[in-house]
Amino acid sequence: MQNEITGASAFLALLRDEGVTHLFGNPGTTELPIMDAMPDYTDDMSYVLGLQESLVVAMADGYTRASGRLAACNVHVAPGLGNAMGALYNARFTNTPMIITAGQQETGHGLTEPLLYDPLVPIATPVVKWATEVTRLEDLPRIMRRAGKVAMTAPTGPVFISLPGDVLNDRKGIDLGSRTRVDTAMRPTDAGLEALADRLLAAKNPAILAGNEVVTSDAFDEVARFAEVLGAPAFQQTTAYGSFFPSEHPAFMGALSRNQKEVRGILEDYDLLVVIGADVLRMSVMSETEPLPDGMPIVQIGLFDWEMGKNYPADMAVRGDVRETLLALNPVIGARTDHADIAQKRLAAVADKNWSAKRARRATELAADAETTPIRSDWLMLTVADALPDGAITVNEGLTTSWNLLQFLPLRERYDFHSFASGGIGWALPAAVGVQIAQPDRPVVALVGDGSAMYSIQALWTAAHLRVPVTYVILNNQGYRIIKQRLKAFHGNETYIGMDFEDPPIDFVGMAQSMGVAAERVTEPGAVRAALEAALANPGPNLIDICVERSV
Repeated sequence: MQNEITGASAFLALLRDEGVTHLFGNPGTTELPIMDAMPDYTDDMSYVLGLQESLVVAMADGYTRASGRLAACNVHVAPGLGNAMGALYNARFTNTPMIITAGQQETGHGLTEPLLYDPLVPIATPVVKWATEVTRLEDLPRIMRRAGKVAMTAPTGPVFISLPGDVLNDRKGIDLGSRTRVDTAMRPTDAGLEALADRLLAAKNPAILAGNEVVTSDAFDEVARFAEVLGAPAFQQTTAYGSFFPSEHPAFMGALSRNQKEVRGILEDYDLLVVIGADVLRMSVMSETEPLPDGMPIVQIGLFDWEMGKNYPADMAVRGDVRETLLALNPVIGARTDHADIAQKRLAAVADKNWSAKRARRATELAADAETTPIRSDWLMLTVADALPDGAITVNEGLTTSWNLLQFLPLRERYDFHSFASGGIGWALPAAVGVQIAQPDRPVVALVGDGSAMYSIQALWTAAHLRVPVTYVILNNQGYRIIKQRLKAFHGNETYIGMDFEDPPIDFVGMAQSMGVAAERVTEPGAVRAALEAALANPGPNLIDICVERSV
């Protein structure tokens, strides 16, 4: 007979064998069997406590996005899953591979409608790749193995498992099986590559739109080489939540905004849009103007086939791993020796308007704001970017203050930058903890608006508890500035009801210190750089509360 094992112990053993090294969680009564078994697994699996379930998922999301490794998080029954939904919704957009589980009332007990009960699978289903409930201990290995495989198979994403208490407490001799990973690192056929090269070289003035699959397929260098051999200016996708193209490369033009008219005006200069693993012009606020110019053809390369032709027809749609496809495609284009001179001339033509040129001009202009108070947003973003040490990772959720951050922050590696993808706020404070756990040898700086920070401020406790050296920069304008701006722009209304929190003012320094985080307040521009340098040099988490402009 096989050795007997409890459901909870089998659950942890299966996570460990799937490659999980960190279980992010917030336990409740239904999760106590897991916590009872946890001491037997702490040699190679850490339990990371978050003080609310949305933080738990955001920390796991940050960890996985900064490492590419599978993460797991456990929340508490229906209310806990409800709390987690906003963060899980964000993970859906970034295709973050994670296994999220929730303890559930014992099988059959839910029929009596006890406290905290509701069917969990229907709650999770809309925002995950797969959701199920375990009803027998014998099925747990099959379900866990399937969950790991589904989460890690491109396009990757979160999966959900409901764990009833009777299954976790049950004890049987079961076979835990072994894990499955699907190799999706595929590329087009040789004939397909030649046809793709023919289509790309037929364009007189192509542009590249780079997105998240550059990160997930580790194609940061390859997409830069692609821009060189094709001779095409490159833009980051409109939701620039990652490091999708090297900023200082001569081909890089910057990130496209989510202003339809502005994007359309930029793209009208080109005759082909080459989409490399990106969202195709995803917007937020509705506009009568289409961001894609009329008749502009699109070529798409990537594994996320749902995105191909979703809103705009694709002239060519190539399903393949971005890195493997570009590794094969770049030499095919490079072999067309008659094109090399054309490619060089195209990139030379944008030398005075690429990212580096625009940054230099804007930096000169912003010198005039070096002594202005309240501190100007763009000047602050330039100063922060210049003060960051080599190898720093930036986590961003600053909305209006950091709107132009990517105009100044050089991205040099695929894990250099992380931002929220769904539009829902409260992600960055806890996500920065996960990023720092994943990258312990790199400094992490999180830029967070005061409104966003208050959605998840208790993440500071976890940062202090783990002594992770994250530097939090609170961009404090004492309100929801973006909502004020839109109320004025869309409705001509400057009566801002429910958009300020200045009476009483929020004491971020006091809150941070109460949770064990070193903190200081900065009101003068001349003190910004010194405060950043001191925080980065101080072990453990630090917070700088910076008073920024409030103008609408």
